[in-house]
Amino acid sequence: QVQLVESGGGLVQAGGSLTLSCVGSGRSFSLYAMGWLRQAPGKEREFVAAISWSSFSTYYADSAKGRFTISRDNAQNTVSLQMNSLKPEDTAVYYCARDRNQQRAELPTSRLQYSYWGQGTQVTVSS
Repeated sequence: QVQLVESGGGLVQAGGSLTLSCVGSGRSFSLYAMGWLRQAPGKEREFVAAISWSSFSTYYADSAKGRFTISRDNAQNTVSLQMNSLKPEDTAVYYCARDRNQQRAELPTSRLQYSYWGQGTQVTVSS
């Protein structure tokens, strides 16, 4: 059974920073790409960032490029999302997710490509 637990959300002013963390269970954590996705009220869940199982590759949504950084520590079974220069439109519930396929060649950028999800952590950016 795979469990993902996010933390680090909160309320921050526009221009501020937050770091989200996700701890995963299971010995195979290091074999899967991981991602962060978010869902704002009334909107579909959308891709934010992904990192390959080896940390060799990362990919960001256009909205996150230059402001967010995804990283992972396979020894600790953790994946993080450093978010800088936050904007009110970044307000959403942020989810950590694990790729459906092991050691995929291309990073998963669709929510349909993820099979396990955390419970989510709320990020609110005030203007």
